[in-house]
Amino acid sequence: MSVYTPGQVVEETGFSLDTLRYYERIGLLEPIGRNAAGQRRFTQEDVGWLGMVRCLRDTGMPIAEMLRFAEMTRAGDHTVRDRIALLEAHDRRVEEQVENLREKQVAIRNKISYYHSVTG
Repeated sequence: MSVYTPGQVVEETGFSLDTLRYYERIGLLEPIGRNAAGQRRFTQEDVGWLGMVRCLRDTGMPIAEMLRFAEMTRAGDHTVRDRIALLEAHDRRVEEQVENLREKQVAIRNKISYYHSVTG
């Protein structure tokens, strides 16, 4: 089994050490194993989970919802339908954000075209 130091996990995930500690403290990340010297050692499963957390965080999912998702995941397969519902709701919010950005991008591109027309 591969194990990772906190520094390696920071490098791999882009999360800071403080964020990793915070996620562990609030229960978003399961308690991290430690070596004989008491130093944290992350598993490949921990790193994989953090990849999912990164995706959810980067798409704007609130921590409370990420915690709910984590709880359901740990509860087992009987929560799959609930996890799907939570992710679908989040996906709809992300799609709305993307559409909003597309509309703003059109306005920016129109302004660019305008400025090109007055300088050219």
